[in-house]
Amino acid sequence: MQKHIDYYLSLISPWSYLGHAKLVKMAEQHDAAISIWPVDFSVIFSSTGGLPLPKRSEQRKAYRMQELRRWRDHTKVELNLEPKHFPVSDKLAATMVVNLRKQDASKAIRLAGACLGACWLEERDISNADTLLAIAAENNLDGDALLVDRDAVTEEIAKDSAKAVELGVFGAPSYRFGEQLFWGQDRLEFLKKELERTSEK
Repeated sequence: MQKHIDYYLSLISPWSYLGHAKLVKMAEQHDAAISIWPVDFSVIFSSTGGLPLPKRSEQRKAYRMQELRRWRDHTKVELNLEPKHFPVSDKLAATMVVNLRKQDASKAIRLAGACLGACWLEERDISNADTLLAIAAENNLDGDALLVDRDAVTEEIAKDSAKAVELGVFGAPSYRFGEQLFWGQDRLEFLKKELERTSEK
């Protein structure tokens, strides 16, 4: 039976960006399928005691920048520490990913990676529809078709977000494997160990 990872992320999260490629590679190496869930962290934070970045203390904001530098250097993943288009809404981008995952999960994961890279590497505004259409075209996708049924998808994301809270999700990225939750790209090594352990059974 194929292993399965639920991947909860924000498409404007630097931590999701830093861990995205590593997660995909890890899943391929361990024959694990990924279900991608771009959820609404304004809903999740309000339900779990978290704060959006603008509302955090100056001490926490300063430490976040230190950690971003450390993890950028540690992972050797290129990242702009203060991108031009951050923070912005990722709702349109999430709509595209959710619509695409209904057709092809792997393509949805690649599109999510492209959106994360657009924000954190390429200085592009993923809240802008024209930008998203261009990203879709670059990935050989029909962007217009992926932006349909926005209201219905918004409701679907709200339900996914509520379900994520029920499952213990409170931050991005979060990875769920079996009954275990792993919060943060810095926990991918623990996820890897669980994948290896289940492969040995």
